Amino acid sequence: MGLFTFRGGTHVPHSKDRTEKKPIVNCPPPASVFLSMRQHIGAPSTVIVKPGEEVHKGQVIGQAGGFVSAHIHSSVSGTVKKIHNLKIMGVDTTVVEIENDGQETWHESVKRIGDASTLTSEEIRKGLADSGIVGMGGAGFPLHVKLSPPPEKKIDTFIINGAECEPYLTTDHRLMLEQTEEILQGARLIMKALEVDSCYFAVEDNKGDAIEALKSAVGSDGSIQVVSVKTKYPQGAEKQLINAITKREVPSGGLPMDVGCVVSNVATTKAVGDYFERGIPLIERICTVTGSGVNEPINLKIKVGTKLSHLVEQAGGLSDDAVKVILGGPMMGNSVDSLDIPSTKTTGGLLILNEKDARIDEPTPCMRCGRCVDVCPVYLQPAYISFYTLQGNLARAESFHPLDCIECGSCSFICPARRPLVHSIRVAKRQILESRKKS
Repeated sequence: MGLFTFRGGTHVPHSKDRTEKKPIVNCPPPASVFLSMRQHIGAPSTVIVKPGEEVHKGQVIGQAGGFVSAHIHSSVSGTVKKIHNLKIMGVDTTVVEIENDGQETWHESVKRIGDASTLTSEEIRKGLADSGIVGMGGAGFPLHVKLSPPPEKKIDTFIINGAECEPYLTTDHRLMLEQTEEILQGARLIMKALEVDSCYFAVEDNKGDAIEALKSAVGSDGSIQVVSVKTKYPQGAEKQLINAITKREVPSGGLPMDVGCVVSNVATTKAVGDYFERGIPLIERICTVTGSGVNEPINLKIKVGTKLSHLVEQAGGLSDDAVKVILGGPMMGNSVDSLDIPSTKTTGGLLILNEKDARIDEPTPCMRCGRCVDVCPVYLQPAYISFYTLQGNLARAESFHPLDCIECGSCSFICPARRPLVHSIRVAKRQILESRKKS
């Protein structure tokens, strides 16, 4: 099949060379884990354990707060030390601290459930509601919700997202190389849950080794097609990937199910296999710790709830000139002011930059070159949204549809005037949503 792509986007420096050839290694267990009850989109989980209580690995310690929510499981065995109320990235968050006893004792509920050949679609969806699995590409959307579309939304296309277009990050690349069979196990289970007969496994063409590994593993199984997508940012964005492969366009304000599609990240798909084949809920994940601000960049298998400071230690510690910490990648990640916060189910990357790489040029007046319009993958006019937002004219900014922005950062990257485009669009989106809640 040919090379798939979408309209817009840009070419950013990959900066993946620090870790793309480094195999995944196990992160030494921390003395304690700190499990946030806000690790997903939707209602936060409700703590169901108390200080002093003994817990085991894989045990539910946070109950889903509703249908659009997810269980939180303990990633270690040990004792609940304290229930914290912390402010993490500006949000009030309940965090359960569990002191690790080092025994790795599994909870009795952790046992094999079955495979795609023995389970019905309903059984798979019900199991996923117990698994705690959420979108691990960054969004954190509970997977059992994504795989339970209303009856009128007929799904005919399942896409596994192996693009990993975000610079620096190599977690999905390494998973595709090292745990190919586990990913395919999860893929077949998701296909069964959706009742679809085929899927596309989309990988950017700069990951030729992963493409070959997947094609070899798939073999003669015609239900899964490994396809190459053009190396371009943000090729891994859900709506852009759908458009690249199917030429369907998700409508403004719509979801992939509106055009008959479901997209799942590589790590999420692999987690499904872990849960049904081995009974392991989402308590561990792969995280790339990289950048010019750490001494030994690394791909780590980490326990959910491990503090960022512990991850940095495994990467040889901070360099002398480290100045900036980003959760995620440089394009869509979020800066944090401390390493004293825990990882979550969506922590796929920790990027530390030195002073040179973190430097941001001072913005100059917009020169109306139109480059931001050319690269916007959702056909917006970022300069106008930014201009009216900074002016305080929210009504005018809203008329340019900022809520459709996927916050990929392509506009800010390409802007020769270094305008704070994506940042001001985020402000507009937040203000619009807040005003709608009040009305």
